[in-house]
Amino acid sequence: MVVRCQLAPQLDNVTVTDRAIPALVEQALLDMVGRLVAELGGGPRPAPRLDDVLDRDLGISSLERVELLLRIERAFGIRLPDSVMADAVTPRDLAAAIQCAAPAAAEMVSAPPQTVSPGIAAPAPTSARTLVEALRWHAERTPDRTHIHLRLEDGTEQPITYGELLAGSNAVAAGLQTLGVAVGDSVALMLRTEKAYFEAFFGALIAGAVPVPLYPPVRRDEIPAYVRRQGAILRQAAARVVLTFPEMEKVATLIRAQVSSVGDVATVERLQRERSRPLVERPLASHDTALVQFTSGSTGSPKGVVLTHANILANVRAIGEAIAVQPTDVTVSWLPLYHDMGLIGAWLGSLYFGIPVVLMSPLAFLARPERWLWAIHRHRGTVSPAPNFAFELVVRRIPDPDIEGLDLSSWRLAFNGSEVVSPETIERFTRRFSAYGFEGHAMCPVYGLAEASVGLTVCPIGSPPRVDSITRHSFEQARHVRPAAPDEPTSLRFVSCGQPIPGHDVRIVDDREHALGERVEGHVQFRGPSVMRGYHNNPEATRAVLHGGWMDSGDLGYWADDELFITGRVKDLIVLSGHNVYAQEVEDAAATVPGIRQGCVAAFGVHDVAVGTERLIVVAESRERDRARRDELHQAVLDCVVSKVGVPADVVLIADPGTVLKTSSGKIRRSATKDAYVRHTLGRRTSMARQWGDLLLQTAGARWKSFARWSARLLFTAWVATVSVLTLLPLWLYLGVERSPRRAERAVKRWSRLVLTLCGVQLDVRGESHLAGIQAGILVANHASYVDAIVLMAAIPLPFRFLAKRRLADYPLIGTVIRKAGHVTIEKTTLSVRLAGAGTIATLLRNDELLMIFPEGTFVRPPGLLPFRLGAFKAAVETGRPIIPIAIAGTRRLLPDGSWVFRHGPIEVTIGAPLQPRGDGWPEMVRLRDAAREAIALACDES
Repeated sequence: MVVRCQLAPQLDNVTVTDRAIPALVEQALLDMVGRLVAELGGGPRPAPRLDDVLDRDLGISSLERVELLLRIERAFGIRLPDSVMADAVTPRDLAAAIQCAAPAAAEMVSAPPQTVSPGIAAPAPTSARTLVEALRWHAERTPDRTHIHLRLEDGTEQPITYGELLAGSNAVAAGLQTLGVAVGDSVALMLRTEKAYFEAFFGALIAGAVPVPLYPPVRRDEIPAYVRRQGAILRQAAARVVLTFPEMEKVATLIRAQVSSVGDVATVERLQRERSRPLVERPLASHDTALVQFTSGSTGSPKGVVLTHANILANVRAIGEAIAVQPTDVTVSWLPLYHDMGLIGAWLGSLYFGIPVVLMSPLAFLARPERWLWAIHRHRGTVSPAPNFAFELVVRRIPDPDIEGLDLSSWRLAFNGSEVVSPETIERFTRRFSAYGFEGHAMCPVYGLAEASVGLTVCPIGSPPRVDSITRHSFEQARHVRPAAPDEPTSLRFVSCGQPIPGHDVRIVDDREHALGERVEGHVQFRGPSVMRGYHNNPEATRAVLHGGWMDSGDLGYWADDELFITGRVKDLIVLSGHNVYAQEVEDAAATVPGIRQGCVAAFGVHDVAVGTERLIVVAESRERDRARRDELHQAVLDCVVSKVGVPADVVLIADPGTVLKTSSGKIRRSATKDAYVRHTLGRRTSMARQWGDLLLQTAGARWKSFARWSARLLFTAWVATVSVLTLLPLWLYLGVERSPRRAERAVKRWSRLVLTLCGVQLDVRGESHLAGIQAGILVANHASYVDAIVLMAAIPLPFRFLAKRRLADYPLIGTVIRKAGHVTIEKTTLSVRLAGAGTIATLLRNDELLMIFPEGTFVRPPGLLPFRLGAFKAAVETGRPIIPIAIAGTRRLLPDGSWVFRHGPIEVTIGAPLQPRGDGWPEMVRLRDAAREAIALACDES
């Protein structure tokens, strides 16, 4: 074997034996790492060691690895696989990768432009109500047309047609149904940017489930923290199945042990191969949940944003109108598919409009950023989004020889969003790449958030980005936005995010939610058809952001000449003796100090009770270890913050690399960093062995707790069964001889109360006063469990008659109760039969009967109300009888669908105010139905 290294004199032009190679490679690599660390700043420091952790010990972040790997490849004449970018934790790992790497091969990134598939063969599916309908629309009309050009590890591309995507998705859906996944169950997608991801996403939807995208683990040294973080998300999502790739099955199994709802962990390939039953089509409606998108958690704990099919399609259509999507458009993206900008903005938007989409993994981009630009060149890409850091990265990290011959003239929309847009980055990117055909007006800053599906505002197409320079003093003191003089040294600069997309409104309000005029900073609120349904299993957080039809974005901004300017996050605003200071500005100022790591500064405020205001804390990472040099950096950061921001920092902490906490996408987690600072745990190091030991102990503890909970449920179930058997026999014998339906009904009511009492189930009935004076009418209740009927018999004091499915009368015990207590059975098959049953209901109402009905008709395991059928409301309108809404809470937990194992817990029954018919015809039926559903949803806390 020959090793050639221009950077290590002892290896230059020398052939050595295989035995000597490892040591020489390691020494040459350490020399290279040492030079890079010295260049990155921090002054003299100890020589790097083979087992130093690249980011924690040496301060080489993910973005700085790009430069290191590039130098390694050029020095050793090799081509490292993309996985080294994520897998390598220490220089020893890099040395092993060097010895296993293949000689440098020409990756055809600079190939001539190629012609991709032509534009859409027919208009976009404007009639589609769901994402599945949109996919089927294209698959049925152009099944062989390429939808995705997927870049693979070896540099080749895998075409995926609409027909292939639908067929693979159907196979996944059948596999999920084989596992017992029910309508509404959450399916977690722990997948990379690969064909399996797209099939899993639509497979979950076709099966009637809800996909929950998760970011896959990137580095093995982060797995313990990853398991804890994703476990918390999966518990919140109540995920039923985790779909992953083979290398991550063991990691997913560790998470499964800590999340009781997860029943199965599977790979997509195995799911498709081992499905044992044909696919059962699940009808989907526009209001069904299409996605639970968890936020990054940069300002707090991640929250699950619930988006319906209608939300996503409305956003995609509005964006398409705003940017004038063309049949010749081609999307190019490396954005992660667990992020709304990559998932909806790049992929699903392209799918809907039928335009080709070229996709690569985020790792492929980070390993060699020039791949993004060459993909635009080769496919004549016209639309390509990215966060601001990516535009900065390609300016700073790509040498000219690597983009010789590049042509970016086809790029008409370079969306810049997802994080703060820097005017300096825009200027640098445009200046450098104008020589390669990029036009300045193609740069298009945008604003959006997961709660709005993805996009909310877009800059005017064809106009260069607008930058507003404003006076600092009036802005910080009174939130007034006044233009600054051209030579004002302390001015602030903000980039316009444009105007709202069609059908959506954005406003700026003060703390009392009064609308503000132009050039006054306030809270950014929005509304429109793209707005989320709420936060998953988090009604308190949902109520906190919805205000009279408007949603609070959590951002601050102002209007200027009908364009929106975002100034920062509310949670990142620091108030210092009346001055409004933004964390981002403080961080940017501190990062300009030589020796401070770029993108590794966190600023936040900590309330000081003694002085009644906040103290400004700045945590800045440095590779510097020398105490005297750190003292110099401390003073330099203090001076820089004062000179550029105008206020002094109360505390400046010069910290080791890796101290500032970040999200998976690299955003500063200011809230988490602040919490760690307050708890005095910031920067506390834990060895990998300790982390894995803690994880295994947590897993063992979680398994034991799961076993204990399951045992308790089995014991409780056994007690319920014993009570039921011992009490049902006397009831059944009594009903066999009782001739009076009223007395039979009273006996059943007493038995229901007795069973709940003996089983220790607390029943809380509210709103009984609403039944005063009611003699005839319809009681409508949500249906969540098999025990609902027993609960209602125990809770409702008035005599009433159930309207049940006719086939229930054939069941031994239930049939006896139905017949003897005088309950009514009707057919509930087709719509015409159900409406005919409304006539039976009307007859009973005219005879002054009080009836009980479940308008959903059935129930499923996941929480949430199913659509209400109209039969009962039709009868109420025809007879003028009231509808009394009844909400049941707790029975779904007590005995969920698909299980006969009980779980102990309280039950609440809320009786709502009667709803009187005020008219006739279909409009009144619909009004009554919607009013009853809203009342029940509010009381049972299920939307």
